[in-house]
Amino acid sequence: MISKFPILIKNLGLVPFEPIYKEMQHFTEIRHIDTIDELWLLQHDSIYTLGQAGKIEHLLDTGKIPIYKTDRGGQVTYHGTGQLIVYILIDIKRRNWGAKKLVYAIEQAIINYLANLEITANRRSKAPGIYINDSKIAALGLRIRRGYTYHGFSLNVNMDLTPFQGINPCGYADLTVTQLRDFGINDIQQVIADFLPYLLLELQSYPICHAK
Repeated sequence: MISKFPILIKNLGLVPFEPIYKEMQHFTEIRHIDTIDELWLLQHDSIYTLGQAGKIEHLLDTGKIPIYKTDRGGQVTYHGTGQLIVYILIDIKRRNWGAKKLVYAIEQAIINYLANLEITANRRSKAPGIYINDSKIAALGLRIRRGYTYHGFSLNVNMDLTPFQGINPCGYADLTVTQLRDFGINDIQQVIADFLPYLLLELQSYPICHAK
């Protein structure tokens, strides 16, 4: 029988990046062995974020879009309205997981969700994220501190993809991106409702409640 872990789900809507980033850090800093895990589902206004190892040369033509340096893994990515972001604040020690297993679980949830939509998606070796053909639809960037995770992943749903042309997405030149709108799926709230069970299954979690 698969172990189950309670998890609080927060639907935060459209929120600015910096306050949420600081709140994630604070939550992780003060949490303890009995703290319930959380998933934060949200969207951000237009912003480029750089990971810890982010290289300036991957910023090509960012225009007036803000750039924010973070402590997550990975290079540079773009966030904007119409993109589903899921921040994963869990205790991986409870699951006896390492970082690789968590990344695999997240990727598998996205792959399984897309397969249910009859969309074939895949991983790439040494390039975390999910791809449809040669285009990236989901990006991952995590931080683990004392066995607690924060940051998470983004799934492109119904957004303006133009700003991705201003960077080398995830540090890869000429990498193209795609989104669910290209496959006839436009409603981000419906995506949340349909995708969440796949993610909870892979995280071996059950929701204790939904909060806004």
